[in-house]
Amino acid sequence: MNLNEFKALLKNEGEKHFRIQLPDGSPVPLSFHVTEVGKVQKTFIDCGGTMRENVVCQLQIWVGEDVDHRIEAGKAAAILEKARSFLPDESVPVEVEYEDRVISQYTIEDVTMDESSVTLKLAHKHTQCLAPELCVVPPKTQESNCRTPKSGCC
Repeated sequence: MNLNEFKALLKNEGEKHFRIQLPDGSPVPLSFHVTEVGKVQKTFIDCGGTMRENVVCQLQIWVGEDVDHRIEAGKAAAILEKARSFLPDESVPVEVEYEDRVISQYTIEDVTMDESSVTLKLAHKHTQCLAPELCVVPPKTQESNCRTPKSGCC
């Protein structure tokens, strides 16, 4: 889900409670806070030597000791609006950072709504090879080209 879609959704459902569901189906406690809205920009070289750039809007959520805290969709939209000065490109994807034993970053897989709430269903992020034409992993019975010096693969 990109930032523009996310903001529109939150504004349209302003009075509803804002909820988050982890990939395993468990909910983030209702008392979570949105503690950061960030523009995360990553510039890197992939294993094939190609320079790449990735930009996302990242929401950091945190559960504090104030178990009576609740956030509505409209309040979340207002928080995002404050980030407009450094997130002018609303086509960037939205990700969620949350600590549940370890700090993890999630993508938004789906959104469900009922009469009282908007729930983001999160999905795990995964690593992948961005130069598969150079680093195709052979069947286990063959020797990997990636183990060969100067093969162009990491």
